[in-house]
Amino acid sequence: MFCRSRLQLSISLACLALPGLPAFAQEAVELDAVTISATRARSEAGKTPQKITVISREQIEQQLAITSDHGQVLSNLIPSYSPSRQKMTSSGETFRGRSALVLIDGVPQSTPLRDSARDGYTIDLAMVERIEVIHGASAEHGLGATGGIINYVTRRPAGGTFKQHAGVSLNGPTDYDSEGLGYKLDYRVEGNQGSWDYLAALSWQTRGMFYDADGELIGVDDTQGDIMDSTSNDLLLKLGYWFDSEQNLELMVNRFQLEGEHEYVNVPGDRAAGIPATSRKGQPLGEAPQNEVLATSLSYKHDDLFGNRLSAQLYSQRFRARFGGGSHASFQDASIAPVGTLFDQSQNESDKYGGKFSLGREGMFDGLLGLTGGFDILQDTTSQMLIATDREWVPETRFRNFAPFFQAEIQASERLTLHTGVRHEFARLDIDDFHTIASTTTPAGGVSVEGGSPTFEETLFNAGLVFQATDWAQVFANYSEGFGMPDVGRVLRGIGQPGLSVDSFLDLQPIVTDNREIGLRFNQGPFDAEVSYFESDAELGARLQNVGGFYQVRRERTEIDGIEATAGWQINPVHRLQATYAEVNGRSDTDGDGKVDTDLDGANISPDRYGISWQANWSDKLNSRLQANHYASRGFDDPDLDFDGYSLVDASLGYRLPVGEASLGIENLLNKDYLTYYAQAASKRDDQLFKGRGRTVTLGYQVSF
Repeated sequence: MFCRSRLQLSISLACLALPGLPAFAQEAVELDAVTISATRARSEAGKTPQKITVISREQIEQQLAITSDHGQVLSNLIPSYSPSRQKMTSSGETFRGRSALVLIDGVPQSTPLRDSARDGYTIDLAMVERIEVIHGASAEHGLGATGGIINYVTRRPAGGTFKQHAGVSLNGPTDYDSEGLGYKLDYRVEGNQGSWDYLAALSWQTRGMFYDADGELIGVDDTQGDIMDSTSNDLLLKLGYWFDSEQNLELMVNRFQLEGEHEYVNVPGDRAAGIPATSRKGQPLGEAPQNEVLATSLSYKHDDLFGNRLSAQLYSQRFRARFGGGSHASFQDASIAPVGTLFDQSQNESDKYGGKFSLGREGMFDGLLGLTGGFDILQDTTSQMLIATDREWVPETRFRNFAPFFQAEIQASERLTLHTGVRHEFARLDIDDFHTIASTTTPAGGVSVEGGSPTFEETLFNAGLVFQATDWAQVFANYSEGFGMPDVGRVLRGIGQPGLSVDSFLDLQPIVTDNREIGLRFNQGPFDAEVSYFESDAELGARLQNVGGFYQVRRERTEIDGIEATAGWQINPVHRLQATYAEVNGRSDTDGDGKVDTDLDGANISPDRYGISWQANWSDKLNSRLQANHYASRGFDDPDLDFDGYSLVDASLGYRLPVGEASLGIENLLNKDYLTYYAQAASKRDDQLFKGRGRTVTLGYQVSF
């Protein structure tokens, strides 16, 4: 059931714009249709029963002029996405209070079997043409999208036989040490020749140290990994062949690597005294944390195969995420070294192979019916190694999945469109017999666990409607289900009870999330708005709980609800204002009585957020952007995790030169001094009491020729 008071609030927010709209009826703007490749039926933006956001290349560049932090770019543009941790890890960065499935051209990047929370850095945004965001649980691409889908669509070759692009940027804090300077270079060549098209792009970036508003070094996360004091590179290759105007074959290869320079160590703060964590020069033990990702895809599309639309894709992904090391209690083994002295570090290793096949047809029965059907296959092999001592911390886990699906779009009347679909998941998890590693809790050497091959079979439904109330007002409603796995690796490695069998271990059961949403869209003259209210429930969810400074998975019922709203006003051809609002609330059932009773903390949900931006295109040469986000304070059941809230303001200028374009961006324009949301509301560890980045300036130049 929808919460009546919140539904009334959603409708009231949207209706605030109504009184002045009819006066602009004659000025309605007809926008070009944008096809969403992340929807299997290739839906058009603005005509879907669920909220979908398309982040254009122009919007990406506006944000990159200010910050290169992927998490912050997403948070600035997606209201219900958590504030960035400003680290290599995205743990605690949630979407509508749950996990998002990250894709690159439809190739899954997330590692749900052992969630390393590193899928935020799998591609350089210089390689991305647009970002397609499906809000709320979705089974359209299978495993992992309990909170939504974020699909990075890579650049496509521009027209012409041979074109080049080069860009350079420099960023750093104001008035502080040169150790904070960072640089970026990117180069691209593209074109077409006869039936062939091609694109090759390369980027290289080095990031300096981050400083807070007081000019002090921010603490480096030497366990989960950090983007400051790091170097990354990305190589994107695309080659396409057009058989005719309706069908083509395309190969995509993207290799991304981000690795820390390993020159600083963490200096823990003191939470009780209000002293934040900082950094100092040092030589950390072990190897530097890194992300190394290779994604490949071979896609064939035929837009008119006897009147049908055919799409076939084969893909692979090789993912290696190395974490920082330490003499943690969970690594100790008295048979190797005296307890408390054994150093180790882990690496998450995942290899995926899969295929996606679909066949669709529109316009049947005089344009009243469109159908899309197909199937997906996936094999995901994941493990986590302790690389200093060559121990298997998480046993090799093999996930195999076959999922047929069917979608229908029905034009019930001139104004009413119905959407419905079903997807059936056949899934199997294979785990051999294994022995957990020794730790301080199991000093005898861990326990033996009998392997198994549990199978899961889930039928997932979606249904929605879009009602065109007027030429400028639209109502939409949607019910969808998402399918995910708990963090299997974290569960398996934490087994301390002897005699358990994988086949009978309840915590390996899948997560099925029910998402209900209702909303309104307006596009009238200079005004546009979209507001939606959503509920997301999981009978057997996966809540992260901080135990002794480390997270463990709790399988409990979780209920999340919230509001998302955006409103824009094109004042005139020069100026545009946009406002955003997001509210997310979540509770879990911690005592097992079937009723939720405990607030979800900041590791699971984002704070309420108010945002506003002003975009001005002063001339064909000069443009500017000013944006502000306020993250509202909130209390939790645990007062030690109460969030104080903060506001951030960013600004940018762009200028077209006789040759090329220059940009100036300022992140945290007012030099706000604050602790990050994660540091306040999700972690109690002194070494994770991180300040946010102070005022930072980015200078950029790019040229196409």
